This record gives sequence, C-alpha cells and structure tokens, in this order.
Amino acid sequence: MPGKHRLCSSAPGRLCLFGEHQDFLGLSVIACPIDLRIQFAGTPRDDLLFSIDMPDIAAHDVLQPDGELDYLGERDYLRAAMNVLRRAGLRIVRGYDLTVTSHIPINAGTSSSSAMVIAWIKFLLETQEGEVPWDAVSIAKFGHAAEVKEFGEPGGMMDHCVAALGGLLCIDCAEPITVTPLPAQLDGFVLGDSLEKKPTTEILAKSKGDVRLGLDLLCRRIPGFDLKTTPLELAEPFLDDMPRDSARKLAANLVNRDLCQAARAMLSQADFDPQQLGRLLTAHHTELRDGLGISTQKIERLIQVSMRAGALGAKINGSGGGGCMFAYAPGRQQAVKKAIDEAGGQGFIVKLDRGVTFTREE
Repeated sequence: MPGKHRLCSSAPGRLCLFGEHQDFLGLSVIACPIDLRIQFAGTPRDDLLFSIDMPDIAAHDVLQPDGELDYLGERDYLRAAMNVLRRAGLRIVRGYDLTVTSHIPINAGTSSSSAMVIAWIKFLLETQEGEVPWDAVSIAKFGHAAEVKEFGEPGGMMDHCVAALGGLLCIDCAEPITVTPLPAQLDGFVLGDSLEKKPTTEILAKSKGDVRLGLDLLCRRIPGFDLKTTPLELAEPFLDDMPRDSARKLAANLVNRDLCQAARAMLSQADFDPQQLGRLLTAHHTELRDGLGISTQKIERLIQVSMRAGALGAKINGSGGGGCMFAYAPGRQQAVKKAIDEAGGQGFIVKLDRGVTFTREE
C-alpha cells in the first residue's frame, strides 16, 4: 500500500515535423516531444474514488470505478482510458486525489489531449495492480485505443507514440507500427499559437474521407498501386477522373510522403544541413496549405513574420484549421518569438524533451 506521498506522471506535447494527415493513412511521420507538458499529481485515498481537479479549465471530475464506466459526453478520455486498461486486466486497488495542470496549448495542434491520456494511463499503470504487461509502446497503443478507437475517431498513433516514447522519432504507421529513433540533434524551434481554436476531428475525418475516395480509384486503375511506393507521376494521369478535393489532397499527400522520406534520410545522420531542413519544412507547409487546405490567414501571418525574423523554415503544426504553427530558427529564437507575439500570436521557445515519466515525491 502506498503512503501519503505525492505521485506524479507527466507527458509532453509534440511538434509534427513531417507527416500531418499521414499517420491515419499508414504512412510515415517524423515528430518529437517538446518541453511543454501536462502533469497528474496525486495523493492516495483510503477508498477507490478518483477525485480529479483541473484548475486550468476550471473543471472537476469524480470517477468511481465499480464497473465499466459510462461516458458522460463525447471524448470522455479519462473514463475511456480506465475502461481500456481494466479490460486489459488492470485492477483498481486504490483511489487518488489528483490535480491536473498543463503548459500545453489546448485544442491547438500540439497534442494536449493525447499527452493527457498518456500521462493518465502511466499514472494508472504505476499505481494500480493486475497482470497487464506494458512498456512505452504498449502505453502508446493503450492511449490510441482510449482516445481514438473507443470513440470511432479518425486519428492515428503519432501523438501517442511521441508522448510515450520521447525523442526525435520516425514512426511508420502501417500495422505493425514501427518506431525508429533518429540521431539528429535538433534545436531552435519556436511554437506559435494562433489562439484560433480548431475543429480537429472534423478536419481529420474530411481529409481521410476525401483521400480514401481517391485511393479507391487509383487501386482500381493502377495494378499493384501502393500508397507507400507508387510515384506521384504514375498517379497524376488519373487525378482528373476523381472529385477535385480528392485529387488535390491525394496529390499533396503523395508529395508529403516523399518529403518525409527525404527528411528521414537527412535526419538519420548526426550531421545535417539546417538550411535544407528549413526548406523541407516550408515545402511541406506549402502542400498542407494549398493541397490539404488546412492553414488559416492568421497562421500564414505568423509564418510570414517568422521567416522575416530569420527562421529557416516554418509550417502549421497538427491537423490545422487553427491552432499552432512552428518556426525552425536556430540562433534566432528570441527574434522569432517576438515577431509572433507582435503579430497577435503567443510564442514559446521550445526544446525537445523526454516521453512520459512517473515520479514519487516524499
């Protein structure tokens, strides 16, 4: 039985360097955690009740795990994670008084919800009992099950892998998912919150639907078509035969697929060309803006002022329609942050960070 010491789990937000709207298609992404984190801090109770205070959003919740928990609304991730773990064999043996605090911008493309789910799962696995084999990869899979599968949503596993494992990662999202750490040492990132809220699930669902429609046509027209390897040039003659949105988004995804692989090759080396990384990031954003249509006027303004302030590259971060962008600006972080702030955003100088952690404080 634990004493009355304080137990803390913490998980990071993330930058998606390459691969927005690619993970749910089974393609590769390159992403990394940042030092903006969410924390669950708890002290044990003498019963099975979980009393959860969330001062950042002025909310409070109480979980009484006496069976499968009913969801009280859409995306009830706290209950979903507990249900997923209990189905896997977790036994709840003690409740906690918990406080949840976060420095990750909410609903802004930096994976705040996935970080919350991963930190919560880590807390439950560390403090409860049962025959549930787990490691960082299985924590990511539990997180994806709780946040995406449980509610029938369209997202992939990028966010959960980054929050659970940490480090600069290339994630091949086709089953079985493989995660490859990349050795390049990156620094110089500035996150810019546009302060525009975004409709994440709606954007992802529309994007996935449009692309799937185009893929079905290509699979019928091109023998042996493979989304991972078929060149864009081979698909281009058939784009005019599909709806305009499908053609535009499918072409953008094929370009972004290739940009991700170029970045993977470069970041697989300890030494790389920062200027070329900046160009690849900007090229990726061009496809996200013009092909997938997920940028906004304010995001564009924050990118423009970042480039004028000395950034080597910049792009939207996450599913789009608002939320955050980031700039790659080694040596120019302060100037870029100031430019973002003066343009009406909120800038954060961020560094790469660890994955989920758990600590005991006496």
